[in-house]
Amino acid sequence: MSNTQTRGQWASRLGFILAAAGSAIGLGNIWKFPYITGQNGGGAFVLVYLLCIALIGLPIMISELMLGRHTRKDAVGAFISLEGKGTPWQLAGWVSVAAAFIILSYYSVVAGWTLDYVWRALQGAFVGQSAAAIEQQFDGLIGDGARQIICHLGFIALSLAIVIGGVHKGIERWSKILMPVLFALLLLLFVNGLLSAGAAEGLRFMFYPDFSKLTPASVLEAMGHSFYTLSLGMAIIITYGSYLDNDANLVGAGVRVALLDTAIALMAGLAIFPIVFAVGMEPSAGPGLVFKTIPIVFAQLPGGYLLAILFFLLIAFAALTSTISLLEAQVAYLIDERGWGRKKATTFLALLCFVVGIPSALSYNVLGSWTLLGERTFFDSIDLIASNYLLPFSGLLIALYVGWFWKGEAEKEELRAGNAPWVYPVWHFMIRYVSPLAVAMVLYAKIKESGLFTYLATLFS
Repeated sequence: MSNTQTRGQWASRLGFILAAAGSAIGLGNIWKFPYITGQNGGGAFVLVYLLCIALIGLPIMISELMLGRHTRKDAVGAFISLEGKGTPWQLAGWVSVAAAFIILSYYSVVAGWTLDYVWRALQGAFVGQSAAAIEQQFDGLIGDGARQIICHLGFIALSLAIVIGGVHKGIERWSKILMPVLFALLLLLFVNGLLSAGAAEGLRFMFYPDFSKLTPASVLEAMGHSFYTLSLGMAIIITYGSYLDNDANLVGAGVRVALLDTAIALMAGLAIFPIVFAVGMEPSAGPGLVFKTIPIVFAQLPGGYLLAILFFLLIAFAALTSTISLLEAQVAYLIDERGWGRKKATTFLALLCFVVGIPSALSYNVLGSWTLLGERTFFDSIDLIASNYLLPFSGLLIALYVGWFWKGEAEKEELRAGNAPWVYPVWHFMIRYVSPLAVAMVLYAKIKESGLFTYLATLFS
């Protein structure tokens, strides 16, 4: 039996596009993108973000797809297959898998908040409530460790139930259900935003580039988010690429995923900002925009009860499409490299992620006084490690390997199939020079911002 048959394969190109886009379309699009856009001045930030997707994110995404399909292996096995056992390049795969594990452990805690808010919305908990009362609901959730653990368990269980079904019958089948529903929900909220009194102001905020509001920090934020939002450096795209058939056009597949991901992020902004402006609130509300500001807005709008239900269902579905990909990236490693069965691997990793995620659920209540890195809570510390260090480091290694060290004609053959002659030279220039330099800048800036350099200097002085 072939490796592809043993591991599973996408039954259709559409299935892959929806699954890969589902991985990319998560809380980063619907929760993080709107608030960082609000914090960084709107239109100018959006323009830089779109450029970063094209110049940094897409070349690395295509590289990860190439590595996966060419080797038919997980993120670690791909480098072993190409360079042999003991190769130092497998560090890129290990870092990717580690990032996927760490991110899933705390991401499912945040995703669990969306389940709690769906329940609250169904109960009409935001209707007729004051701003202070609605903010208190979120503070109450954060302060309730037991409730967060239950919601965290619920999301891990949903991810387990889907991934255990395999590539075709689990991930692909559910992606074909979740993604159209997610898009339909977002479309309803998008239309509602454009019909609201704040539509003109929201459109101007999103698309009018005021470069006076753009700072060097904003540019680095856009670069970093373009990398994070496409699920790069998390072992996901390499794994999903390994399930692609040999005839799939990797450039076309990467472009479609990037376009769908970007379109969802922009639609999310246009669903949120018009209604925020319509009630005279600030778009720069920060991370609390979704869980504090938006419920306050819905409480003031006609039909707010239904809108709240749709909105929190939307972000719950978006979170689920990401958690299943994070789990699958780890499962593929145990199947490929350790010979585990899918049920055993999925169950083991889901339970382990749940246990490791418990301190994150308790970070703002029972373990509120327990800090790891500096004054950061456990939740904030592992988020910092995964998002600021592991992801860009893994992406940098992948860009350097594919751009400079992957020997032979394999990469050319992967990209020449079905593409114009100019595609390979343009991609090769980007992956050699532009992408690694940009990711290195982000990594350096994140390390400097975190104070790690100062901490190490103090430690060794």
